[in-house]
Amino acid sequence: MKQHNPSRAHISRAAINRLHIEMRHLILRGRYKPQGRSGSAMIESLLALNPEIYGSINDPVRVELNGLLYVFERLPQGIEECRYIKLVSREGLEESGFEPLIAKKRRRNCYRIDEEQMYVEMTRGSSDVYDILTHLTFLYNEAEKIGRHALNNRSETNRAWQTIKKIVQKISKGEDFNVKVGLTYMSTLLGRTYEETAEVYSKFNKASRVNDLFSIVYNMGKLSIEEALDKNDREISFSSALVQMLGHHIYGEHWANNIKEFLISKNLYHRPIHVISANMHSVQNVLFAKCALGKKGTTKSFIDVAFDLSKDTNKAMRNAVKKYALKNGMYQIEDESGTNLSVQIFDIAKVNQKQLADTLGGFEFDIDGQEPVVLVMDYAFGEQAYETMDELLKPYDEGPEKLPMNVKSVNIMGKAGTLSGNKGDIMIPTSHVIEGRGDNYPFINELTVSDFGNVNVEVFEGNMITVLGTSLQNHDILKYFHKSSWAAIGLEMEGAHYQKAIQANSKIRKSVDPDIKVRYAYYASDNPLHTGSTLASGSLGEEGVTPTYTITKEILKGILRG
Repeated sequence: MKQHNPSRAHISRAAINRLHIEMRHLILRGRYKPQGRSGSAMIESLLALNPEIYGSINDPVRVELNGLLYVFERLPQGIEECRYIKLVSREGLEESGFEPLIAKKRRRNCYRIDEEQMYVEMTRGSSDVYDILTHLTFLYNEAEKIGRHALNNRSETNRAWQTIKKIVQKISKGEDFNVKVGLTYMSTLLGRTYEETAEVYSKFNKASRVNDLFSIVYNMGKLSIEEALDKNDREISFSSALVQMLGHHIYGEHWANNIKEFLISKNLYHRPIHVISANMHSVQNVLFAKCALGKKGTTKSFIDVAFDLSKDTNKAMRNAVKKYALKNGMYQIEDESGTNLSVQIFDIAKVNQKQLADTLGGFEFDIDGQEPVVLVMDYAFGEQAYETMDELLKPYDEGPEKLPMNVKSVNIMGKAGTLSGNKGDIMIPTSHVIEGRGDNYPFINELTVSDFGNVNVEVFEGNMITVLGTSLQNHDILKYFHKSSWAAIGLEMEGAHYQKAIQANSKIRKSVDPDIKVRYAYYASDNPLHTGSTLASGSLGEEGVTPTYTITKEILKGILRG
């Protein structure tokens, strides 16, 4: 019988499944040591997977630099200094007096308890826990490389390490030091060239809420060396409350009830409601920027205005639009539930109808006294999308009476990795397939390629993969999804979870209209099949303005058509 060897895609998929099984086991166990047996098994699975976003993770000498920056922008500042990391649910730390630390690109409340311990709140479901454990596993793998480079054959710290230690001491005292000399020695610890080290040092300096690269390298190596020489082990643990919370909708229910109570208080609950999952600026700007900016807004095309609003130097302009919006039908609901999802409510009855029609390109609409209410929720994270959307679409439980919400459409504008095009392109899904399980959710998308005929980017239509985590994807798996009969055009983390909640509430529970309209569109934040175009290569920047606002306008047109 002919023996069939597994392909790289099969090996990679097995590694992903193994990682998640190991993570679930460790969560239930309550604690583990990253360099212990369980932690080493996770590192082995991650190395076997070899994700694109972690670049040279498998290289035993070279520390992965872009991946390091990607991770530190998503972890709390100073986590590299902490020997003990504890993942917790919302357990009262917000009232403790500890100052919350929030990473630049991941909304989590984190608390530095003392010099050695960091608590990280996990309120966004299993995807959030898997995400941070993956990043920490990568971090510990790279720390071991630094530790090895810092020791000589007699297990004593070498000259490069001693030099970096002195530089870090000077940084803590605010003293000057020779950066070029420092980078030369640091390149030895990183196993990189001087040029590569200088380049990433500059990137770290530009990143906000991230420590200096000298301090990061020193503290990563310090903990690794102390564990190797002094048996002073690092440890990750999980609170019992977190273990009990996972899989339940505690935070999503609280979040959804706050929204429903607000809508009832403003007499908006029974109006036609259209839900949009998007950022907290594009809908606001499409509806109000032209009016808010007056002559500044009318002398330019809307996309030009959007570009102006996106610039860091134009904070006053953004504030002016928001101030105008809050006086003309926009309400802001800040999250108090722990989901970290802010919400905006727009009463279209209070929006300047003539100006809105002009902004949407001369589009005519007739809402016939049934002005819609637009509910914009911030981006959910992974499986959190199911929890929040499921709770939002359920009727409000007001004692003996259940009040269904008059939801007419759900609209998802998301960021995704493209497998077909380039950064800034648009993807229109026709179905979502969950990675690893094959669960699939076909649907009728009210948005089509023809809706984007005038946009100056590529538009693709087809199946999309809902992945377990963007940091777990590698070239072989992605190529398989793209080239096989799945013919996937892109990958994202929430689509199938949203659709599962929509179908459960419209087709099974009948909580909302069975004929509820659904609109999905994604703009490409990266292309993980192209080296140098992964998420670790940097943010989308101005390339994202045109697709973001074009999608927003098409969603609003669909809503106003009824």
